[in-house]
Amino acid sequence: MKKSVPTLEQLMQARISRREWIAGAGRMIAATSAMALLPHAARASKATVAQSANSSGLHFTEISKTISPTHHVAQGYDVRVLLRWGDKITPDAPAFDVYRQTPAAQTKQFGTNCDYTAFLPFPKGSGKPDRGLMWANHEYPDSMLMFPQTEEETHYTPELKARIEMASVGGSLIELRRENAVWKPVLTSNYNRRITAETPIQISGPAAGHARMKTSYDPAGTRVLGTLANCAGGITPWGTILTCEENFHDYFSGDTRKDHAEFESNHRRYGIGKSKHPRNWGDYAERFDVGREPNEPNRFGWVVEIDPYDPHSMPVKRTALGRFKHESATVVLSPDNRVVVYSGDDEKLEYLYRFVSRDAFDPDDRSVYRNILDHGELSVAKLDADGTLNWLPLQFGQGPLTKANGFRSQADVLIETRRAADLLGATPMDRPEDVEVSPVTGKVYCSMTKNNERSRDKVDAANPRANNKYGHILELVPPNTSNKPDHAAAKFIWNIFILAGNPSEEAARASYPTRPSEQGWFTNPDNLAFDPAGRLWIATDGQPASIQYCNGLYACETEGETRGAPKLFFTAPIGAEVTGPSFTPDGSTLFLSIQHPSEDSGLDAPDTRWPDFGKNSPPRSSIVVITKKDGEMIGS
Repeated sequence: MKKSVPTLEQLMQARISRREWIAGAGRMIAATSAMALLPHAARASKATVAQSANSSGLHFTEISKTISPTHHVAQGYDVRVLLRWGDKITPDAPAFDVYRQTPAAQTKQFGTNCDYTAFLPFPKGSGKPDRGLMWANHEYPDSMLMFPQTEEETHYTPELKARIEMASVGGSLIELRRENAVWKPVLTSNYNRRITAETPIQISGPAAGHARMKTSYDPAGTRVLGTLANCAGGITPWGTILTCEENFHDYFSGDTRKDHAEFESNHRRYGIGKSKHPRNWGDYAERFDVGREPNEPNRFGWVVEIDPYDPHSMPVKRTALGRFKHESATVVLSPDNRVVVYSGDDEKLEYLYRFVSRDAFDPDDRSVYRNILDHGELSVAKLDADGTLNWLPLQFGQGPLTKANGFRSQADVLIETRRAADLLGATPMDRPEDVEVSPVTGKVYCSMTKNNERSRDKVDAANPRANNKYGHILELVPPNTSNKPDHAAAKFIWNIFILAGNPSEEAARASYPTRPSEQGWFTNPDNLAFDPAGRLWIATDGQPASIQYCNGLYACETEGETRGAPKLFFTAPIGAEVTGPSFTPDGSTLFLSIQHPSEDSGLDAPDTRWPDFGKNSPPRSSIVVITKKDGEMIGS
């Protein structure tokens, strides 16, 4: 008899002993704010479904698109800065001084350019969570915003800058507590830690130990230093974090040996040596010099699993999920409790992917789920003009994935996931980024941020605009099995949910299920999130100069009379991008990352000094906490 999946609260209580709870030690399997983890029949109450079906469950007053040195939020809401780049996350961390940074200090401070956030609550009997762990990705270092440009007046050398940058990326884990309705970091928590570009990480799954994963400093090919380019992510049903390596090619320099097998078939396909934002790390850490370590790039571009409840655990790169520029790793369970992970490859004309575990998730058997992501089937999406989506297995020995095409094992297929997808004839997309699952309907939503490289002769049904400056959102519908959405099914149906842009401009060819207001239309959807009521929240990135530049957070219903009519809820300060929206399980708190405020203007003469606004304060990427003044659910 198949076991039913417990509620998140039951899962927490079953895995945490009183002794562990009091001591704050040992592995703790967490409940999560990712409501899409469980089959919707086990999550969505009648009240929640009814609210989603109303003509509009979003009752906030929309704000205006605004270019401003500071942020703006809908009336009736409070915004507080929770964590800034350089803030302490351990008691022994030095105070932040932008003119006196060191690598050692940065390993104890909140990293730069925060992106994906995840909140994992500790259990309590009932009511609102008041304690939990916050994970934040740190996507990339921006030297213009990190270091004064007048180098002769500072102590920074090129090597010191590189070392500080290596310590500033990866991610931060911090315990949070809510006291008197205000969330604050707990600096004395044993759970707090940094993961950086130099943290030892295990390599697991089919590619572990493969010859193409071996380097001079790791001849076994099973351990790598660091994770970087961490963009979006996900949370597993067993309470671990999945953090995604995206634009890893930016960190490699040097000339690949022309006689090396990786040169044509692999490195070029991932942009190695073609970065628009190259780092100089290879000058000071030879593993980032592909001329000396040609296999090192193969050890990046993976999904990394981190156990937030065991401070001494080693992160693990799960190679069965494929190697590409992962934007997300969104987890949901199939009707038979297998683990499904959705991910986009964030580059123009790349693909959508799905992983389905071989084994079913059993919350009582850690021996199964601790390595459940090492065994399963990775597939890539082919979207046909008739509205059918076929998931094409990326399996060695099947179809063109054979020795004749240079694949000698499943490890080869996973190391060269992009080339394997090319050969299968997958559908090239307009920069697929975040993928999220509705906790109410089970439908899957995928953001396509933009693609100015799609020519008219390459337009297709799923990507219907050439020179797609504005982006769009797809809606994927899995079939039902036992009255539950079957995310492991081989075929879905799909449609375009929103073609972004201004619907008043005929040339934009924008389309919304319900026409938005003049403030509600948007461009360039990036990160997505669902609140517990099943409303979709859309963060934007990189709106074109032809319209008012204003990145923000929008919300819309995906069902009902106002389906697909976005409302503008929050705008970022000038030059910033809104990323990583996540909610507490009760929906009363929204966490947002504000990344690269004052981008392109530089530290010495920034367009804004958000969030501190001191005379000499640097602009600092930060996580903000948004709550409703009356304490009710965000958006209600």
